Amino acid sequence: MAKAKAASTTKHPFLTDIKTLRARARRHIENGAVTDGYRADRATVIKLLNEALATELVCILRYKRHFFMASGINADAVAQEFLQHATEEQGHADLIAARIVQLKGEPNFNPDGLAMRSHAEYVEGDSLVDMIKEDLVAERIAIESYGEMIRYLGDKDVTTRRMLEDILAMEEEHADDLSSLLEDLGR
Repeated sequence: MAKAKAASTTKHPFLTDIKTLRARARRHIENGAVTDGYRADRATVIKLLNEALATELVCILRYKRHFFMASGINADAVAQEFLQHATEEQGHADLIAARIVQLKGEPNFNPDGLAMRSHAEYVEGDSLVDMIKEDLVAERIAIESYGEMIRYLGDKDVTTRRMLEDILAMEEEHADDLSSLLEDLGR
């Protein structure tokens, strides 16, 4: 059994030999982090990431508005939650923009068409409860979108997938926070 296992690893080595790795690294050096081993459709990934960037930017704007517009007896704690989420969404936007650049793309911050590129909508909400509900809807949209992107990427772009998995975990936490706020306000 040990001989068969040793023979199979010599026929099909797990890692590429060092000489080949070094030669590949020298080819297309202008592509930076995008190596010959990158298996995703880079243009599609950049398009998806720009949509994710737009989604995060719209969410930042909505959360910031909600932070400033929150009023009522429970407003202070809810407003602070809105501000925290806006700050975390800004972190997501920064990560996504940086990854787009690593993939030799250009992050699209152009406000023209921002709402059209975003998966989430910008809905202001008239009351504190409406604001929380609109933010929860947007988080649920983000959860679905990121899940689909992660499944699309699979093992074709592990770095982008892992980044999106981390962002997805935070979006799920946001949705849970907002759901708890709604429950608390309903009591």
